[in-house]
Amino acid sequence: MNTYLIVKWLHVVSSVLLAGTGFGSAFYLFFTNRSPSLEARAVVARLVVRADLWFTTPAVIVQPLSGIWLAHTAGWPLSTPWLAASLALFLFAGACWLPVLWLQLKMAREVEAALAEGRPLSARYDRWQHAWEALGYPAFAAMLIVFFLMVNKPSL
Repeated sequence: MNTYLIVKWLHVVSSVLLAGTGFGSAFYLFFTNRSPSLEARAVVARLVVRADLWFTTPAVIVQPLSGIWLAHTAGWPLSTPWLAASLALFLFAGACWLPVLWLQLKMAREVEAALAEGRPLSARYDRWQHAWEALGYPAFAAMLIVFFLMVNKPSL
Protein backbone atom coordinates (compact mmCIF):
# COMPACT_ATOMS: atom_id res chain seq x y z
CA MET A 1 0.00 0.00 0.00
CA ASN A 2 1.41 3.38 -0.94
CA THR A 3 1.39 6.65 1.03
CA TYR A 4 -1.41 8.13 -1.09
CA LEU A 5 -3.77 5.27 -0.23
CA ILE A 6 -2.90 5.44 3.48
CA VAL A 7 -3.59 9.20 3.57
CA LYS A 8 -6.78 8.68 1.56
CA TRP A 9 -7.90 6.03 4.07
CA LEU A 10 -7.16 8.44 6.96
CA HIS A 11 -9.12 11.14 5.13
CA VAL A 12 -12.14 8.87 4.66
CA VAL A 13 -12.02 7.55 8.25
CA SER A 14 -11.71 11.05 9.68
CA SER A 15 -14.65 12.22 7.53
CA VAL A 16 -16.75 9.36 8.91
CA LEU A 17 -15.76 10.28 12.47
CA LEU A 18 -16.49 13.94 11.81
CA ALA A 19 -19.93 13.42 10.30
CA GLY A 20 -20.89 10.40 12.38
CA THR A 21 -19.92 11.85 15.72
CA GLY A 22 -21.42 15.21 14.80
CA PHE A 23 -24.75 13.79 13.69
CA GLY A 24 -24.94 11.22 16.49
CA SER A 25 -24.09 13.74 19.20
CA ALA A 26 -26.51 16.27 17.79
CA PHE A 27 -29.26 13.65 17.62
CA TYR A 28 -28.90 12.64 21.25
CA LEU A 29 -28.50 16.15 22.63
CA PHE A 30 -31.41 17.46 20.52
CA PHE A 31 -33.82 14.84 21.85
CA THR A 32 -32.48 14.80 25.39
CA ASN A 33 -32.98 18.57 25.56
CA ARG A 34 -36.68 17.88 25.14
CA SER A 35 -36.68 15.62 28.19
CA PRO A 36 -37.63 16.91 31.63
CA SER A 37 -34.90 14.69 33.16
CA LEU A 38 -31.93 16.78 34.28
CA GLU A 39 -30.04 13.57 34.97
CA ALA A 40 -30.40 12.48 31.34
CA ARG A 41 -29.48 15.94 30.09
CA ALA A 42 -26.38 16.02 32.30
CA VAL A 43 -25.12 12.63 31.11
CA VAL A 44 -25.76 13.32 27.43
CA ALA A 45 -24.34 16.86 27.52
CA ARG A 46 -21.17 15.58 29.21
CA LEU A 47 -20.77 12.78 26.66
CA VAL A 48 -21.42 15.10 23.70
CA VAL A 49 -18.63 17.39 24.89
CA ARG A 50 -16.30 14.40 25.26
CA ALA A 51 -17.20 13.07 21.80
CA ASP A 52 -16.48 16.45 20.23
CA LEU A 53 -13.15 16.74 22.00
CA TRP A 54 -12.04 13.14 21.49
CA PHE A 55 -13.35 12.43 17.98
CA THR A 56 -14.55 15.55 16.19
CA THR A 57 -11.59 17.79 17.05
CA PRO A 58 -8.91 15.38 15.74
CA ALA A 59 -11.02 14.79 12.61
CA VAL A 60 -11.33 18.54 12.05
CA ILE A 61 -7.53 18.72 12.08
CA VAL A 62 -6.93 15.64 9.91
CA GLN A 63 -9.54 16.53 7.26
CA PRO A 64 -7.96 19.66 5.75
CA LEU A 65 -4.40 18.42 6.17
CA SER A 66 -5.05 15.11 4.47
CA GLY A 67 -7.41 16.64 1.89
CA ILE A 68 -4.96 19.33 0.81
CA TRP A 69 -2.14 16.76 0.67
CA LEU A 70 -4.29 14.42 -1.43
CA ALA A 71 -5.32 17.22 -3.79
CA HIS A 72 -1.72 18.36 -4.23
CA THR A 73 -0.49 14.80 -4.80
CA ALA A 74 -3.27 14.15 -7.33
CA GLY A 75 -2.40 17.36 -9.16
CA TRP A 76 -5.59 19.31 -8.35
CA PRO A 77 -4.94 22.97 -7.63
CA LEU A 78 -6.87 24.38 -4.66
CA SER A 79 -8.59 26.68 -7.17
CA THR A 80 -10.34 23.67 -8.75
CA PRO A 81 -14.01 24.66 -8.33
CA TRP A 82 -15.25 21.60 -6.41
CA LEU A 83 -12.18 21.72 -4.18
CA ALA A 84 -12.41 25.46 -3.52
CA ALA A 85 -16.13 25.06 -2.71
CA SER A 86 -15.35 22.15 -0.38
CA LEU A 87 -12.73 24.17 1.48
CA ALA A 88 -15.03 27.18 1.77
CA LEU A 89 -17.88 25.02 3.09
CA PHE A 90 -15.52 23.26 5.50
CA LEU A 91 -14.40 26.65 6.85
CA PHE A 92 -18.03 27.75 7.12
CA ALA A 93 -18.93 24.59 9.05
CA GLY A 94 -15.93 25.15 11.31
CA ALA A 95 -17.01 28.73 11.95
CA CYS A 96 -20.36 27.33 13.11
CA TRP A 97 -18.82 24.44 15.04
CA LEU A 98 -16.52 26.49 17.27
CA PRO A 99 -19.38 28.38 18.92
CA VAL A 100 -21.36 25.11 19.04
CA LEU A 101 -18.56 23.52 21.06
CA TRP A 102 -18.48 26.55 23.38
CA LEU A 103 -22.28 26.37 23.79
CA GLN A 104 -22.11 22.64 24.55
CA LEU A 105 -19.59 23.30 27.31
CA LYS A 106 -21.82 26.01 28.80
CA MET A 107 -24.91 23.80 28.53
CA ALA A 108 -23.13 20.88 30.17
CA ARG A 109 -21.95 23.07 33.06
CA GLU A 110 -25.38 24.66 33.49
CA VAL A 111 -27.26 21.36 33.63
CA GLU A 112 -24.67 19.90 36.06
CA ALA A 113 -25.03 22.97 38.31
CA ALA A 114 -28.84 22.85 38.19
CA LEU A 115 -28.78 19.17 39.07
CA ALA A 116 -26.30 19.65 41.94
CA GLU A 117 -28.24 22.63 43.33
CA GLY A 118 -31.65 21.01 42.89
CA ARG A 119 -32.99 23.85 40.79
CA PRO A 120 -34.51 24.08 37.32
CA LEU A 121 -32.43 25.09 34.35
CA SER A 122 -32.01 28.80 33.84
CA ALA A 123 -33.48 30.66 30.88
CA ARG A 124 -29.92 30.95 29.57
CA TYR A 125 -29.94 27.22 28.86
CA ASP A 126 -32.88 27.58 26.48
CA ARG A 127 -31.15 30.45 24.65
CA TRP A 128 -27.95 28.41 24.36
CA GLN A 129 -29.90 25.39 23.14
CA HIS A 130 -31.63 27.42 20.43
CA ALA A 131 -28.33 28.99 19.32
CA TRP A 132 -26.72 25.52 19.33
CA GLU A 133 -29.44 24.23 17.01
CA ALA A 134 -29.39 27.32 14.78
CA LEU A 135 -25.65 26.90 14.21
CA GLY A 136 -25.78 23.12 13.88
CA TYR A 137 -28.22 22.91 10.99
CA PRO A 138 -26.21 24.97 8.48
CA ALA A 139 -22.94 23.36 9.59
CA PHE A 140 -24.31 19.87 9.02
CA ALA A 141 -25.81 20.86 5.66
CA ALA A 142 -22.45 22.30 4.62
CA MET A 143 -20.71 19.03 5.51
CA LEU A 144 -23.23 17.02 3.50
CA ILE A 145 -22.44 19.19 0.49
CA VAL A 146 -18.71 18.70 1.13
CA PHE A 147 -19.26 14.92 1.07
CA PHE A 148 -21.11 15.26 -2.24
CA LEU A 149 -18.31 17.37 -3.70
CA MET A 150 -15.57 15.00 -2.48
CA VAL A 151 -17.24 11.95 -3.97
CA ASN A 152 -18.50 13.44 -7.25
CA LYS A 153 -15.87 16.11 -7.98
CA PRO A 154 -18.28 17.97 -10.30
CA SER A 155 -17.15 20.67 -12.66
CA LEU A 156 -18.90 23.72 -11.30
